[in-house]
Amino acid sequence: MEKKRPSVYEESRKKGVTRRDFLKFCTMMGALMGLEATGVAQVVKALETKSRLPIIWLHLQECTCCSESFIRTAHPILADLLFNQISLDYTETLMAASGDQAEKCMHDTMEKFKGEYILMIEGSIPTKDEAYCCIGGRSAKQIVEEASAGAKAVVAWGNCASAGCVQAANPNPTGARPAHRIVSGKTVINVQGCPPIAEVMAGVVVHLLTFGTIPQLDSLGRPKAFYSHRVHDTCYRRANFDAGLFVESFDDENAKRGYCLYKVGCKGPSTYNSCGIIKWNEGVSYPIQSGHPCIGCSEEGFWDKSPFYKRNPTTHGFGIEATADDIGLALGAATVAGIAAHAVATNIRKKKLIENEVPHEEEVKEESNNL
Repeated sequence: MEKKRPSVYEESRKKGVTRRDFLKFCTMMGALMGLEATGVAQVVKALETKSRLPIIWLHLQECTCCSESFIRTAHPILADLLFNQISLDYTETLMAASGDQAEKCMHDTMEKFKGEYILMIEGSIPTKDEAYCCIGGRSAKQIVEEASAGAKAVVAWGNCASAGCVQAANPNPTGARPAHRIVSGKTVINVQGCPPIAEVMAGVVVHLLTFGTIPQLDSLGRPKAFYSHRVHDTCYRRANFDAGLFVESFDDENAKRGYCLYKVGCKGPSTYNSCGIIKWNEGVSYPIQSGHPCIGCSEEGFWDKSPFYKRNPTTHGFGIEATADDIGLALGAATVAGIAAHAVATNIRKKKLIENEVPHEEEVKEESNNL
């Protein structure tokens, strides 16, 4: 009788992870996935009792930034959740085996765990010529079709596997295509970003292990738990956007004041991701916080929507998001009821204070007279 694979918790204990850290990890994952307390209990039970998932991780046309993002997280469990605590049976980048021995590992997993293993794809799939991205004498397309046939679930890591990324940008010389255009008969989970956030990647794996089902996806196949809000909606610079306070060029005075980066190309108003909430490096920062505009890397065809440092002519939103050029005027002319009106007026006064350097005492007096 074959010995049962150890659970994630059992592996964690062997590596010296305390019960407290294990529970903190489960709670964090539950919160990121939007679960209630009962859902967190399910995560704990699943990681305590269920055997590790067998994984086949393919590396195709990509730069390995998705793997780099995952392995460089600082969380004690997240740091090696996939590469040590989940049974990573095949990955060209990290496995010690090579050649025929490596290919045997993949085929053994496909046969032994048919219908149980998870296929994870990093990189786009070339379709113009079989010579592109040829591994073990077979084309990337052939490998994906074979490996996906017996997989329980298919996960596309990053923009390359989810949407083609730079390889699929015009003129797309290799005929690069995303995984969901190659895999048939199965739903592909697109974990978007270039790269995706490590905690988002872990959340998808934990969901598959806990519930044994594909998470709820949006119209682009992205997990709604992590891609249901625009970067713009959770950006700490949003108040400056609403007030019409923009960076006009990099390193100008407005940039030093931390104003909105929309006019220097920020794609936050049209990009769905968790960057402003989860961030990178244990929540330390994300591109906008470091002074760089969002380039929309979690959206389809973002390379062809460049140049990155020029604003979109319009922001397809509502109300004050009608157009960037008219935002200040729109705010001045708009009449909004209740709290919304107060918020808009506050932002306009903020702009006036900065531009005209009105003393704080005069502003307080003016606001008191208006009450």
